[in-house]
Amino acid sequence: MRRPTAVALSVAILATTGTLGFWSGAAVTSHDLRARLGRHEAALAALQQRLAVLDATDGELPVPTGTAGPAGARLPAEDPRPIEPALVAAVAARVQRELGVPAPQMLRDRRACFVELYTTDETGTVSYGTAGHLGAGHFITVKHAVVGLGAARRIESIRLKVGDRLLDAHLVDAGDAQHEVDPGDWAIVRAQEPITLPALSTNLRYGYPFGDALVRFGNDYSKGVIAAGGYVGEHTGGLVTSLTDGHPGVSGGGVLNHDGELVGIPVGRMQGDFRFSFILPLRAEMFRKVPGLGPDTAVDVAAR
Repeated sequence: MRRPTAVALSVAILATTGTLGFWSGAAVTSHDLRARLGRHEAALAALQQRLAVLDATDGELPVPTGTAGPAGARLPAEDPRPIEPALVAAVAARVQRELGVPAPQMLRDRRACFVELYTTDETGTVSYGTAGHLGAGHFITVKHAVVGLGAARRIESIRLKVGDRLLDAHLVDAGDAQHEVDPGDWAIVRAQEPITLPALSTNLRYGYPFGDALVRFGNDYSKGVIAAGGYVGEHTGGLVTSLTDGHPGVSGGGVLNHDGELVGIPVGRMQGDFRFSFILPLRAEMFRKVPGLGPDTAVDVAAR
């Protein structure tokens, strides 16, 4: 067999190299063409989108502008039907009730029904509390503020601050409590001079449903009568718990429901916790010696 010459081998190598170079160049050219075509298509799409915007704006580019209506618009026609004040009041009351927010005017009106109460014992020590006016100069408060429970101290004078005056008062009736924070820890006192204060509306049928909003009025720290809000907690031992401020001086004040009716009196708090309060619900026997509010009439007393 004859062996290939050097010339023949050189020719074969050149032919193979040329063929590979051709196909490699063809592949590169095809890839480059596809990339260029893609860029052209993207530019064409952007141009078409720009032309569409120009067509929509009559050939003008959009510019930032406010969102007010165009000038020359007509005013809407007025509704000839008048707004019913009763409907507005009903809606406002419903919203306030659902949110547990008492009406500010109710709070201002009820504030005038409460007074600061001060007592002096046999040692000359002065203590302070709160009392709520029931009418005809009669006030409801707590027994432990006006009676020396357990003979620990003897109360010698009771005074009520009505406006700028300190009026003497005397004990009319009291419950059977022998210690503080007890279902019998209530008392009725009467001013010894005529007064002109609005009377509280009482509600003995209020059941203290859990979560109901309450308002507490009290002579906090002997700094005047202040209102504080809270919610009904649990019923326990004839009392009701609530997270309303139990600061010193609020005992004997008033606990009102959302309608502004007197439903109880604050009688104490948990030791060391000014926010955990005990409320004494009203009972008919509390009014047995109050004119117009005796056992036969105190079940559900209307505002006077």
